[in-house]
Amino acid sequence: MEMRLPEPADALTGVEMFAGLEPEARQRLIAAAVPRTYRRGQLLFVENDPGESLIVLKRGSVAVFRTAPTGERAVLSVMRPPDVFGEVSLLDGSARSASAEALEDCSALALSRGAFMELVHTHPRILDAVMRSLGGLIRRLTDQNADYVFLDLPGRVAKTLVRLAGESQAPMITIELNQSQLAEMAGGSRQSVNQAIGSFASRGWLRTEGRRIVVTDLASLRRRAGMADR
Repeated sequence: MEMRLPEPADALTGVEMFAGLEPEARQRLIAAAVPRTYRRGQLLFVENDPGESLIVLKRGSVAVFRTAPTGERAVLSVMRPPDVFGEVSLLDGSARSASAEALEDCSALALSRGAFMELVHTHPRILDAVMRSLGGLIRRLTDQNADYVFLDLPGRVAKTLVRLAGESQAPMITIELNQSQLAEMAGGSRQSVNQAIGSFASRGWLRTEGRRIVVTDLASLRRRAGMADR
């Protein structure tokens, strides 16, 4: 019986957008990408900056956000490996539509627009993955708009915590996020979010440890957010 060995891992392993590329094309792409590191709190790019690169996140987490004229911030999404972002500006050549900040120390690969467009021309199938990525972005924004209509602030806080917990099945889930950042993600004032967190803590759903939130009852948070049980 012939056994097929798995493909060796490389810097793009797990990145869905590039999963269908032949090994030679992947290696050319990796060679063209520039490794970058970011410290916690450092901006990767700022709204209205030139959209000159696609970012492949390899380690850490990044908040993508918009800033109001008053200085208030609204977090649109939190990216984690192996997420890819910055594709909107890369495709249309326009300025960045949002800013991105490292929530913790991060490492990433930056692919220039020129290298990406060359890849698209030589491997048109990659556009399917790009369209799926854009579709996912539109769905996230649609869900976020619906949350503002149908959920009260505690419900949005609960849903944000559930999303940050991801697919973890652990009995306790630690989320490295302070309450100011959580307020930006849930779309409320810090005081109101603190009240929601205090209410959840009194019910035994979570506890706070400095900049950390430790979720101890994810199922209850899911129900408070109006999400289906798993």
